[in-house]
Amino acid sequence: MLSGMRHARQAIARGDVIVMPTDTVYGVAADAFDAAAVQKLLEAKGRSRQQPPPVLVGSVDALHALVESMPPEVERLVERFWPGGLTIVLPAQPSLTWDLGETAGTVAVRQPDNPIALELLAETGPLAVSSANLTGKAAAVDVETARRMLGSTIAVYLDDGPVSTGVASTIIDATSLAGGRGEPAVRILRDGAVSREELREELGDLLDIDDEEPRR
Repeated sequence: MLSGMRHARQAIARGDVIVMPTDTVYGVAADAFDAAAVQKLLEAKGRSRQQPPPVLVGSVDALHALVESMPPEVERLVERFWPGGLTIVLPAQPSLTWDLGETAGTVAVRQPDNPIALELLAETGPLAVSSANLTGKAAAVDVETARRMLGSTIAVYLDDGPVSTGVASTIIDATSLAGGRGEPAVRILRDGAVSREELREELGDLLDIDDEEPRR
């Protein structure tokens, strides 16, 4: 694994795309601040710029550096559910020079609960990471499944065995808590590893569950 980690770091530095383990599913990863690498990631998955990838971080400090502000409600969510299966959408820090696609000025951020992922993130900095699969296919829960789908578009495959859950992260939109338009509310964009009940415990009536059924 030490050799694999070195090759993964080198590939990220070159602007290549890798497959890495997380606590939810395997992910396709690229340097979040390398626009060409992010485009390679999207092309490997068969996605457009209208489907920008989330960003994985190795620490809460890294989250603070990526977002414009941290509402106290988000601080509570991070304290309870990070590292873990909760992806949070917030307004991005305007000074960042990156291009993740058509984000409308937001970024979706998560800290994974996987030691290999956290070690890699500590050395590379934030990574744009999307589930390891072709668009429309199920996310890979082991390296061989990812390899069969993605093949030679990936420079390095980091193998940590089957993932522990195989359940994708829950994605929530908390942009309105950071001074967005309209009444403050948190919307669930995708059901996943963190349940609605768990979110309700932290957010109370701020959790908007009256919208349409979230995508899965």
